[in-house]
Amino acid sequence: MALAHNLGFPRIGRDRELKKALEAHWKGELDEAGLLRVGRELRAAHWQLQQDAGIELLPVGDFAWYDQVLTHSLTFGVIPQRFHRHGAKPGLDTLFDMARGASQNSCCGAAHAQELTKWFDSNYHYLVPEFTADQQFALSWEQLFEEVAEGQALGHNLKPVLIGPLTYLWLGKCKGGEFDRLELLERLLPVYGEILQRLAAQGIDWVQIDEPILALDLPQAWKNAFERAYNILQREPGRKLIATYFAGLEDNLGLAAGLPVDGLHIDLVRAPEQFPAILDRLPAYKVLSLGVVNGRNVWRTDLDKALEVLREAHGRLGSRLWLAPSCSLLHSPVDLTREDRLDSELQSWLAFAVQKCREVAVLAAALNDPQAAEVQAALTESRAVQASRAASARIHKPAVQARLAAITAADSQRQSPFATRIELQRARLQLPPFPTTTIGSFPQTAAIRQARQAFKAGTLSAAAYTEAMHDEIRHAVSIQEQLGLDVLVHGEAERNDMVEYFAEQLDGYAFTRFGWVQSYGSRCVKPALIVGDLSRPHAMTVDWIRYAQGCTSKLMKGMLTGPVTMLLWSFPRDDISREQQARQLALAIRDEVLDLERAGIKVIQIDEAAFREGLPLRQAHWQDYLAWASEAFRLCASGVRDETQIHTHMCYSEFNEVIESIAAMDADVITIETSRSDMQLLEAFERFDYPNEIGPGVYDIHSPRVPDTGEMVRLLQRAARHVPAERLWVNPDCGLKTRGWAETEAALVNMVAAARQLRAELA
Repeated sequence: MALAHNLGFPRIGRDRELKKALEAHWKGELDEAGLLRVGRELRAAHWQLQQDAGIELLPVGDFAWYDQVLTHSLTFGVIPQRFHRHGAKPGLDTLFDMARGASQNSCCGAAHAQELTKWFDSNYHYLVPEFTADQQFALSWEQLFEEVAEGQALGHNLKPVLIGPLTYLWLGKCKGGEFDRLELLERLLPVYGEILQRLAAQGIDWVQIDEPILALDLPQAWKNAFERAYNILQREPGRKLIATYFAGLEDNLGLAAGLPVDGLHIDLVRAPEQFPAILDRLPAYKVLSLGVVNGRNVWRTDLDKALEVLREAHGRLGSRLWLAPSCSLLHSPVDLTREDRLDSELQSWLAFAVQKCREVAVLAAALNDPQAAEVQAALTESRAVQASRAASARIHKPAVQARLAAITAADSQRQSPFATRIELQRARLQLPPFPTTTIGSFPQTAAIRQARQAFKAGTLSAAAYTEAMHDEIRHAVSIQEQLGLDVLVHGEAERNDMVEYFAEQLDGYAFTRFGWVQSYGSRCVKPALIVGDLSRPHAMTVDWIRYAQGCTSKLMKGMLTGPVTMLLWSFPRDDISREQQARQLALAIRDEVLDLERAGIKVIQIDEAAFREGLPLRQAHWQDYLAWASEAFRLCASGVRDETQIHTHMCYSEFNEVIESIAAMDADVITIETSRSDMQLLEAFERFDYPNEIGPGVYDIHSPRVPDTGEMVRLLQRAARHVPAERLWVNPDCGLKTRGWAETEAALVNMVAAARQLRAELA
């Protein structure tokens, strides 16, 4: 009998209950007991939803208060010295200090947060573990065992989820000097042994150990370490399922199949070519879990297509075949039944986490009892859905296809090289050394959100809404002028999200009300759906930016989101390539760029925060992605005159390996996150001799702490070791929409002071 299981479930709740509880707790409005109660209620509800959908083996340990990697760091006692609380056991306050930074008033004193970066090629972020050469590990956090006891008390059949020891070490960074992280493996494994022993004592049979780095290009030493680690862990009690996802195993297939564990999960959505090769390498005793339901997109599974593969696997494996989503459903919205405003056609094409669990269960039932009436009804419905989507008139637009076909190489090239452009721009813009700016957004206050909600609900007229947003723009411009910033922004008060705002004005997108997905901590995003071919019916930002420019004599930046980020932070189509969708988006944004230039805007920022995120996990597949991604950016940006300055922004990414492709985007100025990494990311720009201008973020906007001027000066001085001072800009590391005005102004006062101090030193 094929078994239906799940690798992980969204933790935020159908109505973002976790987000709301976390933010209330951080504001002092909900005590720790209340926060813990919300967590228990969410876990109970989510286990029941999965069981009701037909999942037979439920994940536990997939819940986290901020991020699952951070949870493991607490579990293993990997707590940097700056967060130690005078010998006290770590608690939730420790966890939140590590994630958000500690203020001067905390018992730890001021301490900057741990570095935040992307989880493989997703838009989920994790807190990077910090390792020292003398790192010791000890079981320090009881959350997993408490949650197992919770689930068992509710009568559920549970499968604890752990990040594997090799993946955990791979995700971390060395602090206090470089060393080989593999040197820590022998110290870490006993903690895994202790965890497995305690789980066995709780009556746990199966444990899922996630080792997604098996889908990466691994050095031989790391491959060897897998065999060493799991030969040790096989002595510990319990049956173990190694889970891989996001890409194929490729040259690691034999290694993964041969590890001395009891089961292996592979992702057949991202890498269908793994089948049937895996069948020939899998030992006869081992369970094979096939991820055939897409855990990272919202389109319903073609059940007939999935069953073509699964029937062969079932014939070979019988009861050793397990079915699951391709990866954790952390990356999916929670429940489609919550949606009450989607048209029936579109809603019939979609599946969220609860529905994906049901698809897994139906596929298992189709193998175990193919003639069952429920199975036949599900297959009939699936065929109708696939036919409806393929034939729908909302998908293919001849005018968009014709414009794509007319693109030439010249459309993605600026008129002159950067060296020529920058001289024209400097003469036109007349900026001082170390020019100051922000990344785009200013605090989204309760008043802004209330006005937007009232406007959408029809209780606030368009004229009244516009005036309310004009008030916010004037306020943001006035504050920036008082602070002494050099290049201003309008603050983006009218924007709900950097992708959704634009998607709402493009033809070819659709939207949900409750399709929220966690990005990190309490930060949730609601990706739009790319349903059909994309185009821009009208200008999207020009009136707002023109109004803002009219409020000041200083330079005003136009603010846009780039085509790659629009694509990767949406749920894309699965019937055409990502490259085609990116080019459609590039043409739409190009129209907006040209309209801004015609409106007199001299500086235009096109954010590509997700550029590095889209990189395939295997280096052999990089060049194709980098070629079309950088070309898409140039296509949207290259229609302007030489003297118009194009900026782009990227955040929370490792640039070293793709710096040449970032240079190929040919933005005049790039702003990046570097504060959490202490400017280490700039080493890539030094080794490559990046030719254009750079704004390294000088303070972490995701932390509530306000860094002082001296701290920012030191960071900029460090930046000047890597990048010539005449090419440096001064800015925060990301947008300021999540911060309050008081801390925003305090931080920007210090930032402007830092720039002025450096100008004086340069003079």
